[in-house]
Amino acid sequence: MKKIHRVLALLMAALMALGLMTTAFAATDSAPTIDPGKKAFLSIYKYDITTAGNDGAWDAESYVSTGLHDDAVIDKLSKYAIQGVEFTYLRVADVTMNNELVDGQRQVGVLYGFGSSEHSNAVLSAIGMTGADAHKTGNGINYFTSDMLNNKLAAALTANTTTVKNTLETAVKNGGVAMIETDATGHTSASDMEQGLYLVVETRVPENVTSTCNPFFVSLPRTTIDGTAWNYDVTVYPKNQTGNPTLDKTVRESKNSTGKNTGSLTDITDGYAHTATASVGDTVDYQIISTLPTITSKASALSEYTYVDTLSKGIRYNKNDVVIEFFKDAGCTEKITTWAENSGKFTVVYDDMANTMTIRMTDTGLSEINEAATVYTDSVKRGYSDCTMRITYAATLTADAQMGDKDNPNEVVLTWKRTNTTYFDTLEDCCHVYTYGIDVLKQFSDNGGNVRNVKFRLHNDTDDVFVIAEQKDGVYYAKGFAAKKTDATTFIPNAQGHIVVKGLEDDAYSLTEIATDKGYVLLKDAVKIVIKTAENGTCEQCGAKLLTAFATVNGKDVTMNEGNAIVPLTVVNNPGFDLPKTGGYGTWMFTIGGMALLSAAAFIVIRSRKQHKGEQ
Repeated sequence: MKKIHRVLALLMAALMALGLMTTAFAATDSAPTIDPGKKAFLSIYKYDITTAGNDGAWDAESYVSTGLHDDAVIDKLSKYAIQGVEFTYLRVADVTMNNELVDGQRQVGVLYGFGSSEHSNAVLSAIGMTGADAHKTGNGINYFTSDMLNNKLAAALTANTTTVKNTLETAVKNGGVAMIETDATGHTSASDMEQGLYLVVETRVPENVTSTCNPFFVSLPRTTIDGTAWNYDVTVYPKNQTGNPTLDKTVRESKNSTGKNTGSLTDITDGYAHTATASVGDTVDYQIISTLPTITSKASALSEYTYVDTLSKGIRYNKNDVVIEFFKDAGCTEKITTWAENSGKFTVVYDDMANTMTIRMTDTGLSEINEAATVYTDSVKRGYSDCTMRITYAATLTADAQMGDKDNPNEVVLTWKRTNTTYFDTLEDCCHVYTYGIDVLKQFSDNGGNVRNVKFRLHNDTDDVFVIAEQKDGVYYAKGFAAKKTDATTFIPNAQGHIVVKGLEDDAYSLTEIATDKGYVLLKDAVKIVIKTAENGTCEQCGAKLLTAFATVNGKDVTMNEGNAIVPLTVVNNPGFDLPKTGGYGTWMFTIGGMALLSAAAFIVIRSRKQHKGEQ
């Protein structure tokens, strides 16, 4: 239903635009004559009628086109003015009065005479008009009424919008005159114009317009609504659909890392968000989703579509894994096609110093986006107009990552340009990756002991894996996970008794003491550490809710250090007694002791028997 509604809306918009610009057929005996010595004036006001209608500021059905300057319309729509629109006009026919008998009644009307010029023929051919359709023919000139021309134009645009618009725009650009761009009030004009019928097209679209308006005819002069006078100063209000491409960058912990995400790699809603937490060494999946602008003709086609993606210092691109997909819908469920890096339809360039990745559509790729004929069958749009482009790639969190509330922002800038513009437009979006750590202080209750003899193992309870880390400058950095405890990293305190582990995500952990100094008792239970996150503030760039962390140790709240980055905890060992040895010397002691007991028992039994025998 959404597609049908879209088509109907565009058709109605086209018809309304034609209605605004049509010259009425004067059918009265008393119609005034045209003054051939007068020059004409064309004034165009360009407004975002779509937005005005959505805001309730404009009701197209209640507006009647007069061709006259209308202060009420201008005042009502002033805040919806569109600056930077270029219109081009081409004179295609003469305008003449026609006096004839119709059913015995004399009528005076207006006809438009098309000669045999190249441009006039191109216009008639594009809208499917031939000499056989003419109201009247004379001296090699075909005369048509305004109704004939506008009905043909409307029908042609409805049947094949893209082809007809391109043909008409090309014809007008090649032989016409470009007007100055609309100013801040949406206004442009042309003066001292020769009388005749003009075809007007939009040849340059502004930065917030997604499609050119449909070509339209303007008669100079034009009759008033009541047919009692000629207006040589014609004002029109064409409309087009406005808006920008969309851009959305999101991230998630990869399915390929041991973590929370075990879902689909293609589902855009499966684990993706503007924020994510990860451990150092984790792979994170990124997706960039952009709704393409409306493309209806060559004037609105794209000549540039480039993404510049920038990662924070602590995240490294997994190179050569960029995939681009196109979908009919914003939810990315109706796939059109997939582009791989070797498709020749886009290039990927990495800058390791700046930590950027530039994805640029090639001429081949742009041609497919602009011209593909496999998406739309209603001829209202072309190529991948209004479709969704999805880019996916992966990266790895490194030991250089910022921790806690500082986070690791990752930006993307989309730059695009249309065929007939001299400027580039940009959109920006970002997402954020967070990581955390723990700081374990090892102590002995009697202030004795050697902390270097103490050993720990760290288990991620949420994912049921053991933490693997590498040590650098006295700090452990997480770099992966192990399923077996024998493969887990053994954490040993530094000389000051600290074990600092950085690069942990928001999960539940168990810290287990596996060795302590001689004369001290091992911790009976593992220390339970839980790191959680909550929304805190909003990113000014992407509007996403930022995160802050909080933690508990053995169920009790603790205050995290360094901007909610590090969980502090203290582990204390108490003195104790050495247990009897269970091997070597100890085993012999137990064996000798056992033999002595057996000998004593035998002696007692034998002696008891002798005594008993003597008594008998």
